[in-house]
Amino acid sequence: METKNADLSSLKIDRTKRNINPELKGKRIKFIVVIISLIIIAFAFYYGWRYLTDTAVEVKLTSAALQSTAQSSAILTASGYVVAQRKAAVASKGTGRLVYLGVVEGDKVFADQIIARLEDSDIRAQLEFAKANLKLSEAELKDAFNNYNRQKTLLETGSASQMEFDAAESRYNRVLAAIEVAKAQVLSAEIALENTLIRAPFNGTVLTKNADVGEIVAPLGAGINSRAAVVTIADMNSLQVEADVSESNIEKIEPNLECQITLDAYPAHNYSGYVDKIVPTADRGKATVMVKIGFKNYDKRVLPEMSAKVLFLRESLDENVSNQKSILVIPKSAVVNRNGRNVVFKIIDDRAAEHDVQLGKDFGAYIEITNGLNSGDKVIDNITDEIKNGIKVKSLK
Repeated sequence: METKNADLSSLKIDRTKRNINPELKGKRIKFIVVIISLIIIAFAFYYGWRYLTDTAVEVKLTSAALQSTAQSSAILTASGYVVAQRKAAVASKGTGRLVYLGVVEGDKVFADQIIARLEDSDIRAQLEFAKANLKLSEAELKDAFNNYNRQKTLLETGSASQMEFDAAESRYNRVLAAIEVAKAQVLSAEIALENTLIRAPFNGTVLTKNADVGEIVAPLGAGINSRAAVVTIADMNSLQVEADVSESNIEKIEPNLECQITLDAYPAHNYSGYVDKIVPTADRGKATVMVKIGFKNYDKRVLPEMSAKVLFLRESLDENVSNQKSILVIPKSAVVNRNGRNVVFKIIDDRAAEHDVQLGKDFGAYIEITNGLNSGDKVIDNITDEIKNGIKVKSLK
């Protein structure tokens, strides 16, 4: 009974210990919020200040490149083709079947050399007929001449009439005219026979063979199955490079200007040249002017229609110099002197990084780098006082 009447209120959980000092708890939360807010504001202020005070400078990049001495001193470059200034597509003057062709590609020929022949049996027959007719007329001339002299003597003595003398004189004149006609016929046949022979017009080399024995050859290739040119020959001593130069750059070119010629087929070998002629007309479609560049000397590797690159030089270069090893160059605008040091600026982690370099020969717009850079290294071009070591930069695309 005592247990039942016991005061159970003493068994209640005391919750006041779990809610100790609620005001202090609220202050702690506010303090943490304030600290976090201050940190966020500080970061925002820092990065905002850095953005405003560290704006990237826009720069343009250029590359260090290997160039020959001639490339470095060139005022202009152009492309063109090797062209023979004396070149001919050799055709016949007559029409006929080709029965002889004595040359092939690569053969050397000489002026007036017979290189081909057409069938000539019909023309030879005409020539023989003309010669026989001439002999007949010449034989008749003797009889007509004697008769003319005889009638003239008889007329003077009164033994012949005027009519008989006139007839003898007329016959004599007809025979003389017949002889002239026969001579013309012989000459015509001889010319026709000569036209069956195809001769080289000058000393040269056969470039192409355009017809074969058995084909019909005509002066203009009028027939659908006929050929005009039998062979094409060129004077290999007249080779020049014909290059197109832009109208805007033609003022830089003048006669006898030194040049360096490089054939695409032999890029490791260069030839010395000079401006031989500036053609006095422009190509309206391409807005270019043709310039002919002569070789000072060349070898058998130079062939017509080869593509070539031409460097127009400020000054003449020795043959050995023009073929020497390439050098490393950059634009002069990419080098600056800072505190007595020649430096360039690379971009590392979006910032300008200063690098010392050693300079070599000056080539006008370019300068040689002997130490400090490698081929292909990119550096900032057009350096201004604003470009300093560590400054933030942005490369223009």
